[in-house]
Amino acid sequence: MTVFNKKEPYVLVIGDVFVLVFSLWLTLVARFLSLPSQDLFLNHLMPFSIIFGVWIVVFFIAGLYEKQTAVTRRALPSSLILAYVANSVIAVLFFYLIPYFGIAPKVSLFIDLIISLGGLALWRLALYPVISVGKSERAVLIANGKEAEELADELRHNNRHGIFLVSIIDPNIKDLAGFEKILTDMVKKENITLVILDAHNDCVEPILPVLYNFIFEKVRFVDFNSLYEAIFIRLPVSLIKHNWFLANMSIGVSAIYDVLKRLVDFVAAFILFIISLVFYPFVFIGTKISDGGSMFFHQQRVGKNNKIIYILKFRTMSDEKKLKAGHKGDEGVKRVTTFGSFLRKTRIDELPQLWNVLKGDISLIGPRPEMPEMVAVYEKEIPYYNVRHLVTPGLSGWAQMYHQNHPHHDADVLETQNKLSYDLYYIKNRSFLLDIIISLKTLKTLITFVGK
Repeated sequence: MTVFNKKEPYVLVIGDVFVLVFSLWLTLVARFLSLPSQDLFLNHLMPFSIIFGVWIVVFFIAGLYEKQTAVTRRALPSSLILAYVANSVIAVLFFYLIPYFGIAPKVSLFIDLIISLGGLALWRLALYPVISVGKSERAVLIANGKEAEELADELRHNNRHGIFLVSIIDPNIKDLAGFEKILTDMVKKENITLVILDAHNDCVEPILPVLYNFIFEKVRFVDFNSLYEAIFIRLPVSLIKHNWFLANMSIGVSAIYDVLKRLVDFVAAFILFIISLVFYPFVFIGTKISDGGSMFFHQQRVGKNNKIIYILKFRTMSDEKKLKAGHKGDEGVKRVTTFGSFLRKTRIDELPQLWNVLKGDISLIGPRPEMPEMVAVYEKEIPYYNVRHLVTPGLSGWAQMYHQNHPHHDADVLETQNKLSYDLYYIKNRSFLLDIIISLKTLKTLITFVGK
């Protein structure tokens, strides 16, 4: 892969900061119709630098520093505009509500908003796509299945990965001599320098001696699973086997990590729980007016090590008994009260789960816990599904940020398998940095009312 692809987020951050600072300099030129003095520029840079820092965080939350697949690239203009609208509101509030920054930057602010938007659009949409595309390696993919087709489609439609896919070869090969001749001709005629290999495929083992010889032809080999994970930030669950889990799914990440994570969970949940008490009187009144029923309900979920836990929520449905029993068919969904619908949309119904975090049943970050009835189905239908129960479940997780079609009411094996690919990515890569990333992206979900 190209250097720009490996360091893409850092290059984007540096580029964004340069554009923002240079836009401020151009703003002062336009504002005073002359080159600004060093003192004038520094006097404006101090308050604006605070805003720029906040803007970078907003860009991160908006997903503007993620690895850009062919799909996300199409959404880049709209994501940039929405993030910039949010940043403009933040900047206006900042300068108008904090008297300390009364150096009359307000006129300069509106000029800067226009210039920096144009600069960021030029940088993100025109300049960066050009400089980020280095010399692509010509590659052949030896794999089969839907994940192989998915990766091939991505490589063919997104040149920012630095890989030009020449061909796909099914590893289920009977004629080894013919395979060696085909690959030899391809390496020479097509100048192949990279082979993406699904080494976990049972069909690959017989052709390994043939592939070994190509090491001396200066051909590099890349593991299919690792490349798929790096590009799509999830695991190809249908392709990985027991040996992969034994090598990659050790739950003893770090005793220090586990202890500190629990400490952070408790402190953060305690603070958020105290703040959330403000909503309780309004929810109590709204629930009583809505249908006169109880304010809370408990629901069974499967926690760490398959332990049954009881999560606490504000009640949103009129038929509480069916909900407690785990019945979530169409009949139950129709019983959501008007006030309950508001609680769900705003996610206020989730606030009592902070008590579960304090108790240690769940974490702030982790795979979302499922109902026992659903787990019983998924453990039978989806290989390795129970691996997600090796860690403490959470209020928000990697799958909640990236998986689009969460099953809510009925068992959905296909979508749950897709969701599992994100959960396993989190379990394999979990760290404080990943937890922070999920926490920041959860803010976007909360603010935009999506992902419920």
